[in-house]
Amino acid sequence: MNTKKILFAIILLSFPAISLRAQNDTIWRTGGISALNFNQVSFHNWAAGGDNSLSGNALLSLFAKYKKGKWAWDNTGDFAIGGTKLDKQKIRKSDDKIDINSKIGYDIGKKFYLSYILGFKTQFTEGFIYTDSSRTRISNFLAPAYILNAIGIDWKPNDDLSIFLSPATAKTTIVNDDALSLAGQYGVDPGEKSKTELGAYFNMQYKHNIMENVAFSTKLELFSSYSHNPQNVDVNWEVVIALKVNKFLNALIQTQLLYDDDIMVPKTEANALPGPGTQFKESFGLGLAYNFNGYKVK
Repeated sequence: MNTKKILFAIILLSFPAISLRAQNDTIWRTGGISALNFNQVSFHNWAAGGDNSLSGNALLSLFAKYKKGKWAWDNTGDFAIGGTKLDKQKIRKSDDKIDINSKIGYDIGKKFYLSYILGFKTQFTEGFIYTDSSRTRISNFLAPAYILNAIGIDWKPNDDLSIFLSPATAKTTIVNDDALSLAGQYGVDPGEKSKTELGAYFNMQYKHNIMENVAFSTKLELFSSYSHNPQNVDVNWEVVIALKVNKFLNALIQTQLLYDDDIMVPKTEANALPGPGTQFKESFGLGLAYNFNGYKVK
């Protein structure tokens, strides 16, 4: 399997709007943000002690929205990669994300849309868990990856809020790594490289400028499998606060909370075995950023 070709094809399918021409009564909105953050600390003969460190991360978030008559088509892509180097250690990954979504809907009245969502998530590169003397690979590109197909009703009362509910959703988990597949990681049967579950899906997205130069956005995703522990709901909740300093400087605060009982989370307690658990990530970055927005009506 050529995994890079698969990812390239998904990206092309998710953003065909870029190459299409606008027609009469067509509204296009496109834009995004790119950011590059660095942090560096160096010590020399420092009596209080400390370790030299270097870290950085890059972020790219894109959107393309199309409206023609009763049809609406929203596309988003979020990409991030980051690393940290502490003293003489090798670089360790601090952020890694590929998240692409495409949603097409037909207006059925009163701001409700009959909609279909295609979603794809994975990461760019390997992830490890570290001990004092070794490291163990626990993730990779397309290991895991998630493909979501959902049909349901989308309520969009304004440009800031979207609430989508689907009783007919297929969630496919891919583990395209031989070692992780053989270990049955991420819920696949040992030796298998994919698993598909049918269930119910909820997606809420909200964004708003809470004050001048301060933008807030959040996304909450819930999935319940009909066949495997439906009471154990998968959760993905992301929050981003962007503070604009000037045209080229931004501060970003990001949090993400995850729960999936198919994911074995390493435990910090002594002698504790990996098992299901709540995952949480928080990051703050101050650095170069550029916002780009376009708006076309024909």
